[in-house]
Order: sequence, then structure tokens, then C-alpha cells
Amino acid sequence: LLFSARIIFLFYFLSDPRFSMYCKPLILDPFCALLLLLQPLLIFSVRGWRVRREGMEGAAFEQSPIRRSFRSKVLAHYPESTDRSPFNRDAVNMLCMPRGLSFRSQTDRRDSRFHSFTVARDDGTHSYGFVHMYYEEVTSAQITAAMQTLHQMHHVEHHSTSSSSRSTSSASSPSTSSMDSLVSSLDESDAASLVERPLLACLGCTVGSFQPARDTLYVSKALCLLTPLPFLLAARHFLSQLHQAVTSHAAPPLPLESYIHNILYEVPAPPPGRSLRFHGVQGPIVCQQPGPEELPLGDYPLGEAFSLLGVENLVRLLTSVLLETQILLYSQDYQRLMTVAEGITTLLFPFQWQHIYLPLLPAPLHHLLDAPVPFLMGIQRRDGAQRSTLELSNESNLCFVDIDNHRVDPPEDLPLFPDQLELIQEVNEVLLRFGLQPYGGSTTTKPAPAAPPCLSSLVLEDLMEDRRNGNLGGEELAVLERLQALARRCGGGGMAGGKTLGRAFEEEEEELKAAKMNVQLREVFAGRFTSMFGRYEEFVIHSASDLESWLGNREGTSNFDKGSFLSAQPTTHLHFLSRFLETAMFSSFVDSKVLSRWADQEPLQRVFDRRLERERLYNTLEDDPGNRLYRKCTVLHESVQAMERRLLKADHTAIHPHLLDMRIGQGRHQQGCFPRLQADVLAQGHHTNNYWLFSESTLKFSPGRILCQSKLLDPSPSAVTQTQRGFVEGLLRECRVKTRHMLMERMGKESVELGQGEANITGLQENRLIHSLCDLLERTWGHGLQLKQVSRMDGQADGRGTQPNKLFVQTMSGDLGEVGQARAWIHLALEKKLLSQHLKLLLANHDLIRQLYKPYAFLLCEEEREQFLFHLLSLNTVDYLCFTRKFTSISIPYRVVITPMKKLSIAMTMSNPWVCVSGELGDSGVRQIPKNTQEIIFQCQNLGRLSTLQLGQENSGLLAKCLVDCVIVHNEITGHTYRFPCGRWLGKGVGDGSLERVLIGQLVSPGGEEDSGRWTGTPPEQGSPPQSGRTGSLGSLSRSNKLSSAQVQEDTREAVNNLVKHFHKAEQERGNLTALLCGEGGLVRSLEQFLLHGFKSSRLFQRSVFIWDFVEKVVVSMETADQMGDLRESTELCDSLCHYANAINASPRNIGKEGKFQLLVCLGVRDRLLPQWLHLLAECHLTAVQYEKSALVRDRAAVHTLSRVLHTLHEFPIALETALVKGVDL
Repeated sequence: LLFSARIIFLFYFLSDPRFSMYCKPLILDPFCALLLLLQPLLIFSVRGWRVRREGMEGAAFEQSPIRRSFRSKVLAHYPESTDRSPFNRDAVNMLCMPRGLSFRSQTDRRDSRFHSFTVARDDGTHSYGFVHMYYEEVTSAQITAAMQTLHQMHHVEHHSTSSSSRSTSSASSPSTSSMDSLVSSLDESDAASLVERPLLACLGCTVGSFQPARDTLYVSKALCLLTPLPFLLAARHFLSQLHQAVTSHAAPPLPLESYIHNILYEVPAPPPGRSLRFHGVQGPIVCQQPGPEELPLGDYPLGEAFSLLGVENLVRLLTSVLLETQILLYSQDYQRLMTVAEGITTLLFPFQWQHIYLPLLPAPLHHLLDAPVPFLMGIQRRDGAQRSTLELSNESNLCFVDIDNHRVDPPEDLPLFPDQLELIQEVNEVLLRFGLQPYGGSTTTKPAPAAPPCLSSLVLEDLMEDRRNGNLGGEELAVLERLQALARRCGGGGMAGGKTLGRAFEEEEEELKAAKMNVQLREVFAGRFTSMFGRYEEFVIHSASDLESWLGNREGTSNFDKGSFLSAQPTTHLHFLSRFLETAMFSSFVDSKVLSRWADQEPLQRVFDRRLERERLYNTLEDDPGNRLYRKCTVLHESVQAMERRLLKADHTAIHPHLLDMRIGQGRHQQGCFPRLQADVLAQGHHTNNYWLFSESTLKFSPGRILCQSKLLDPSPSAVTQTQRGFVEGLLRECRVKTRHMLMERMGKESVELGQGEANITGLQENRLIHSLCDLLERTWGHGLQLKQVSRMDGQADGRGTQPNKLFVQTMSGDLGEVGQARAWIHLALEKKLLSQHLKLLLANHDLIRQLYKPYAFLLCEEEREQFLFHLLSLNTVDYLCFTRKFTSISIPYRVVITPMKKLSIAMTMSNPWVCVSGELGDSGVRQIPKNTQEIIFQCQNLGRLSTLQLGQENSGLLAKCLVDCVIVHNEITGHTYRFPCGRWLGKGVGDGSLERVLIGQLVSPGGEEDSGRWTGTPPEQGSPPQSGRTGSLGSLSRSNKLSSAQVQEDTREAVNNLVKHFHKAEQERGNLTALLCGEGGLVRSLEQFLLHGFKSSRLFQRSVFIWDFVEKVVVSMETADQMGDLRESTELCDSLCHYANAINASPRNIGKEGKFQLLVCLGVRDRLLPQWLHLLAECHLTAVQYEKSALVRDRAAVHTLSRVLHTLHEFPIALETALVKGVDL
């Protein structure tokens, strides 16, 4: 009954107008900003705080009431509303006091604290809040009595829990409703009696106890200033002076309303490139804005960020931000979170973060940690808490930044920033120039001894006397004004608030040094982006003629030629750049460039483009970006001069604060207590002299901004549901766009539209696309995950198709962690075209999914989930080698099958056959095929994409021969099948007598060998020359005679053109060079047709004709002529042709006449001799005998044209596979 009476009583005092006497409302808006005070609302904070995330559920009830956090509220704000920036009361309340309102006694530390925050708007702009938090004595008896009541309840609860079981105690713990109703349970008489009656002490409750008769109660309050630009130092000085005026013994010269009204309505923003001096309560304050050619405003101290994390860690963090991973900052200090977050975002110039940005994440918004999108958020570390206590659903793409412990844990497979070592060295040099250690901590330099106060006063008096006498010039007057302001701030050079005149000078110099260091550090990073993207405009694609058509086809068009851009970059930069080009911040940057044709250019991009124009004017951009050298920033000294001038001498001075028309009795000074402000005075002048305007929004397309930023700060259940629904829709939209992008890049736009064309993606582009797909799948699977039991889900939901892949991935390598194994599994499933099917099997156990995921999770949205799997199923129409190319060190089993010609009844007779399979990563070595079999299975290190196969047998007489149709090689892990066409004899006395063939492979479609000639998705690769024209009598000759001379010449030009295009691609994007040389339609085949055109044959039985026979005759003729002294041609050229031909004949390999001619062509191309050899063959006297008059080789114009075409290959370095040149020492 006693407690019930108190519960009824405490509701009264919230509505009591006397309650407002203890904490007064105040808000100001300098530069359209707001100042506010927060007051306590005695409602226990469990209802509004998700302490469960820090592992502290129930801990708040166990704490003493004076150690608990309470909910706060905004008392007032000025002006009441602004059209340009609506006031978000709930968001500002949470961000001013993220941990809620707190109480202290006289025995506790009550230091004032400063922190800042930022609020993002839906248009991508930000407003900044600056908070000065301090403790003020509680003068209200009701609040003191309420705190005592809470202590009594805590005392009773403590003893009840000690005598009952854990279950009983948890059932009888104070509820939220009892804490709510406690606030209305006391009237004034009861409060007075409670104050007189001391709280009974008990063992276990002495720590944090409160007795009104003994203790003085203090409550936290906050002054906040909201501005559209980060005027950090100016806001901090203004709030600090405002609070010092309240705590000072002497009253300020004017009522506080005068200073607040002045900054609200009479202080304009400094123009670009100018500085402004305005007056606070105790002295002038200077703020400045950079000019139009300078870097944007950045007041947050970068030097402190580098000291907290170290240079190398900060560069890693910057890399993670640029690649749009999820960034989580962790620190006990709110301002450290903002310093690191704002510091790292200012280094992004000219790019801008496009996703969720909440450097201070209040506890009611911790559900945003489940967001399946990139974010940059910061949470406060509770006392003693570690990272392991955080429940983070998706850590695979998370960069965790422990600021207090100087640690940065980036996600796996994070690439290095371009020229990272050189960049770190340059940043270290800048930090050392300003006295900071490169790895954190400032150098300790012994300060100069301060002048005695009396000497300072004498110097100041002398200067003032000189001023009165007119002996000071302009510069001296400016210095004197600074001295007088500092003197007033410090009490005339003596002690005032513990600060001396010398200390004030030191602070001002430190601020100037920090500002100069900010500019120089930002210039270093801006110089790196200028170097990397100095020619980005050359690769921007302007495909639309008007804005409407561009917006209508935005998803289906590409605005940037990524392939060409990457091909011009250094090889060491490609890993980072290939992933950065896929980010939303780069897409937004390019979109802004395209939109600048129809709208005003973005401010950051305008500054960047002007810098590029200046670089081009002075020719500082490299002509060859692919071979650029690291060049240090050369404008460090010039960049700080304008800013230093603005800070040392203000360009403009605002109107001084003045006495307002106030009612008598208002503005009375009461030390330690913020006065009650006159609201009607602060509401005046709202529309007068309002110089500060928010920047006008420009037309902008931001693909990363898919959520309403203002809704993110709403903790209500309906807003949370709407936010999570937006995440689900965003994931589905991202999946649709990403799979479409992958299909278009894999097949080529022409292939998508016409059903044919060549693949235009290999290696690097494939890696970046698959990486982004893995990231999407990880975020999708992690959305709403409430238990870290992925292995349990895998074990119960696994189907018959997923288990072999999972087992192989688990045994693949011990170096892979859980994330690495999951990505390897995705790569393997995608390469086998089973990704959608496997994921569908994993989701078949609906009961398990509902148990593991929260109700709003993406995987519990049936319609979106089915559409997601359908989009992934579309990837089965193309071939990927993502697993083969990424995991290069694993061991893979290969199955090789030799297939004889089915049309002939000749038995398969081979003597000790062997094979050697080669790929882009190496070769298998010689593998002997067992006797009486046609296949072999062997295991070797991953060969990558297979290119060639050597097939041979021993020289065991005329009976060991076989007409081989093809050789099939099957990758037992990925399921890929390669077909190596042959269609020729292997054996002595048949065909060209070859005992060894070098075959060119092609990837077979999954439908089987019979479908290998049809293309259903990715276009087929070139294989070995077909069997047609290889086995019949005079087959090659008859086929070449049927071809017209124009067709033969066209085929030759096309073969050379394919080689030229091959070398103009980036090295990581090139295909198989051997296929272009020796495959069907390759250079060797086209030259063979050229030399067979018009060839005579006098053989009676029409046996096959080989060009090598003609080459050997020419060589013999030249050697004979040389011995006789009748050689007319160049001796050096003839000697080279004879030397190469004889070396090929002397090779221990028995590769046959076709193989020898193929080797001669390849060596001639490699050594840049082929065009000269062609002239020798054409001018030889045997040519007139062996060829008809209409033959191309006897047409001087045709030979000259072909020679010129072949000369284009001389500028490229051609490296031949070992399988082609083995055994020939040339």
C-alpha cells in the first residue's frame, strides 16, 4: 500500500510548472542552427534501450538508480521551425544524449563534455550538431524525493533477490509500468518528509547510494547547436563560452538572449574564400570557408584521427570505405567516433559516401546493425565490453574499427590501396613536420617558458598606449585586437577559469597548426585521386541525347568504359580499381558528370575538374597512365597560405551583440543555473538579415540512396518495419541489376540482343563481378539472422546436390576461414551452374529458417525470395571459370579420354600413348596412359583454363597408328569438359607421319559432347583445325582451291586483326594466344591456305600435299645456291630461314610435317621474321614451278599486302607456350 500511494503520486510532478524552473529551454540557430537543452524524464530506460546488444540485459535494474540512464527530452529550440530544415525532435534528442540522461552526486566526477553528430537528409546533404554537456545542481525537491524513492525500491529489491531464487527474482523485478507510474506518486509534503527521513544503509547498497540530507544531486543537461556546415571549432567555442558565462561569478555584459539572438539572426555565413569574426559571450570567434578552388570545409582534426589509429590502419580504413564495405566504429568517446568518421569521409574527395551514415548510433537504433547494405556507423563501447559481446549478423564484409585500442580489422581479401607504401611514407612526412609520431601519439616538445603575468600585462599596456598615440599600422592593429580579445577571455592576463594569457595563445596556435595539417593531409590524398582519375573524362560515355531518355534507360546503359579505363592502369592498381569502379560512389560520380550536360555540376566535382584542368595546363598528368610513377603532392605549402591568412586576419566582422527589448526581470544571472529565457525575444527577427541559406539541391541520381534517410532515425515500430521492408526491396533490386550486369558483360551486349558474339570478359572483370555477387549473397543471408548457427542450417538443410561441393571446399585448404569457405562454395556452385538450385535446397527447411531468422528477414519474404532465386538462375546461361581462376593452388583430378574416329573400322592401336595437358596456370607433365585403355585419371595442381594438349606415342613401327577424332578432358570438381579436336593420324607411315600432336582445346557446353558444336550461352572458343580437309586425298589442296583469293586474303587479315585486338586488351583480360595462333581460323591455318592457293600437284595417286615439303625444297635450293655463289637474295635472311628449318627438322620430337610448319610460323612471328620469309618464298625460282600463275604467292601485290599486315605484329611481345617450342633451341 505504501508503494502504491507513491506510484499514484509521482505522475503529478511532470506536469507541475515548477518543474520547469530547474532546467530551462534554449535553442539557437547560428547559420540557421538550433541550440537546445535537455531535461530528465524519470522513466526507466529499459523500454527505450536495447542493452541486450552489449550483453547487459537486466544489468540496469541491478545498478544503483544514480548509476542508471534515464530518458531525456528536448525542452525548447529556437527558432521553432525553419522551412529549409524541419526540426527532427526525436533524432536530435537521441543524438544529443545517446546513452540517455544521467545523475551524479557531489562525490562523482562532473566534467563537462563535448561531442558532435550529423544527421543525413533524404537529398544526401547533412546537418551537423554540436553538443556541450554538463551537470547542473538539482534544486527541485520533487526530483530529489523521486530519486530517494528509487533508491528505496532498489534497496528492497536487492534484499528480495538475495533471499529468493533466480527465477523468482526475475519475475518480481521492477517493470516498466511501475517505473513510469513512480513519477506521479509524491506531493510536496510527502517529498519533504522523504527528504528529512534518511535512506537506511545496507550492505551491498552503499555504492552509489543517495541520501538527500547528505548528498547533493546533479543532473546532466546539454546545449546543442545545429548548423548545415561543420563549423566545429566555432560552435565549440560559442557553447563553451555560453556555459562559462552561466558558471561564472560575474554576470555577462549582456543577457544571454542577446548573444543567442545575435548568432541566430545577425551573424551571416562567411562567403567562400573569406573569414568572419563574430562575438561570443567572452570574446570574438573566427570561422572561415574555403574558396571555390580549395578543398571543401573540413574542421574535424585529421591529425587526431591519424594519432588514434596510425597511418597504415587509417589507409586500410579508407580502402574499406572506398570499396563500400560495412564500417563499424567502436569507442567509449562520442567525439572520437565523429572525428574518425568525418576525417575519413573528408579524405574521399572528390567522391561522396552514398549509404547509411550514422557515426553516433543511439541504442534505440541498434536494429540498423542488421542492415544488409553498406553503412558507416559508430557505437559507444560500454565499460568492459568487447567486440565478442556484439551480436552482428554479417561480419564477412565488415570493417571493425576499435578506436580506443588502435585496431582496424578489415574484411577478408581487402586489396591494397594503389601505391600504398609510398602514400604511407608521404603522410608520415607530413605528420612529422607537425610534430606527430607516424604510428600515433604526439611528440613531446618542451614548450617555451611563458612570460610572467606582469610582463604580459606591461606589454599589452604598451601596445594600447601606442595605439592611442597612432603609432600602430594595420597589421599591428590586428595583432592588438587579438591580444585584447585574449586578455578579456583570460581576465586581463591573469587566471580566469584556470587559463592564462599564455595558455590562450598556445590554444590558438594549436588550432592554427591543426587546420594547416588538415589541409596538407587532405591535399596528399586528393593528389592520389587526381593521379588515378586524371583522365576519367575520356572514358565517360555520353549515350543519351537528352535528360529524359537518359533517365529512362539508366539501368540498361553504361556511362563509363571500365574495360578501357582498366587497360590503361598499372597492373598493381587493378585489384583495387576493378572493385572500386563497381561502387555506388563512383557510379554517382560518373552520373553527376553525365548530368552536368543538363544541370549544374556538383560542387565537389567542379572543384576536382578544375584541378584536373590546372594539372593539364602545367602538363603534370602522365601521358602513359599504365607506367606512371608515384609523384608526391607539390602544393602542400601553397594550399595552406590562403587558409592561414583568413584565420589570422578576419575579412568580415559581424554585428556585435546588443541589448534587446526585454521585459524587466528577464535575463537575471544566477550562478550555476541556466536562466529562463524570454522566448518571444528569440522568436523575433526570424525572417530578417537571414544570410545563411542551405545550398540549393541539384539534379542528382544516386544509386546508393535507396532508403529514406530521415526514416532511419525514427525508432518507432512502424518506422522500423518500413525500414526493414526497404532493405528487402533494395536487396531484390540489387540482385536484379547485378545479374543483368553480369549477363551483359559476360556475353556482350550484341550477344544478348542477337544471340551471338564473342565473350568480352575474362579474369579481372569476372573476379570483380563474382566478388560483388558474393557480397550480395552474404548480406542477403545475414539480414535478420539472430543466431550464428550457419553450420547447423547447412547440416539440416543440405540436399543431395550440395554435400559433395561442401566437403571438397572444407578439405580444400586450411588457410580459408568460414567466410573464405563460404565464398569458395559460391564460386564452385556458380561455375557448375548449380547456385540457384543449391540455395533453393538450403531454403527448403521452412521451420529451421523461421527459427534462425527474425520476422522481417529477407529469407522469410516468400515472393521476394523466389524472385531472387529466379534472377540467380539466369546466370546458368553463361559459363564462368570463377572457381578455377581464383583458387589456383588447390589439387584437382582430371579425366582424359582419347576418342578414335568412329567412321572408320580401323582398330585403336597405339604404343605406350601419353598426354600432357596445359592451361593458363601450368601443365600436368607427361602422363602415361595405361595399356589397353583409352583414358586416364590423374590429380595435379589446378591448371586453370585449359589451352593445349600434347598427345603422343612411342615409335614402335608401322602397326602403331590411330586416326584420332578428339581428346576429351573433364575437370572432376568443376564439371567442365574440354574438347581437343584432332581428326588426323597419329603414327608412322600415315598422314604426315607424326607421332605427336599439339591440340587446341575448347570448352564444351554442359549438354554433352554431342552439343559441343552448338552455342547456347557463352560463345565457343577456337579449337584445333577441323578434321574436314585433313584426311581425304589432296584434301587441303582441294579445299584451298575452292576458296577464292579474296576469301583467303580476308581470312588472313582477320587472323592478324584478332592478334592485334588481343594485345590491346589489359593483360588480365586477354584470352588464349595459342588458340589465336594455331586454332581454327588462327594465323597458322590462314597462312597455310594462302600458300596452298594455286599449288600444282603432279602426283598420280593424289596423296596429301604439305607446305612443309615446299619449304624444305626452298631451303635446299637456297643452301645449294649459296654454295655455288648464285644466291641473289639477302644472305642473312636466307641463313635465318635455313637455320630455323634445319633446327626444327633436327628436333627430337616427331611432330610431323603439319606440326613443323606450325612451329616455323610461330617462331617467325615471335622473332619478327615471318614477313621477310614470305618474300623469300615468293621470289624463289621454285615458286614459278610449283604454283600456277593465278596463285596468291605469285601475286606481288598480294604478297606485299600480306607482308605489311604481318608487320603490325612486330610491336607486340609474343610469348609461345612450352608445348609449342619444346625440344627446339631457338
